[in-house]
Amino acid sequence: MLRLIFLGPPGAGKGTQAAALAESWEIPHISTGDLLRQAVAEQNVLGKQASSFMDKGELVPDSLVIELIRERLNQLDCQQGWILDGFPRSISQAQTLEELLQSIQKTYDFVIYFQVETEALVQRMLGRGRQDDNEVTIRRRFEVYQEQTFPLIDFYRQQGCLKIVDGNAPVADVTKTLLELIALPKS
Repeated sequence: MLRLIFLGPPGAGKGTQAAALAESWEIPHISTGDLLRQAVAEQNVLGKQASSFMDKGELVPDSLVIELIRERLNQLDCQQGWILDGFPRSISQAQTLEELLQSIQKTYDFVIYFQVETEALVQRMLGRGRQDDNEVTIRRRFEVYQEQTFPLIDFYRQQGCLKIVDGNAPVADVTKTLLELIALPKS
């Protein structure tokens, strides 16, 4: 059983590595963005609530995202483990996630932080050629990340569950490092 939380700035390779690892370990890769899009497409109760915020260009409240995560973690395919990608993004979200996991009697094994230099990420993201990946937008995403998400690194380091991966390395090397880290017993 393997339960992981992936942290890192936009473009660090979290999604790429989560997808590869999830396939290898046959566990779900849980992306909060995917959860929101799926709930909206299904037009279930949570999806309708999320849509009301998303349609106005507003952030979906943490309480609603946590409910989506609660539902997802309670599904049968999550019993053997999961990789959570894109959540938490702030200390308050991390604390709420801790409460959720306690309430459903689950825990995580490690928090993996993908460390990549900002300039390398800017170049990587510009190279993707996505319409919303212009330099101004990318740099703003990094500012938001530094303000809101970066403090999670110390939060999880203090809990003794943080593992750091060099996200500057080639994809195959990052995957190899991840597999080596996961094989280590919890310290």
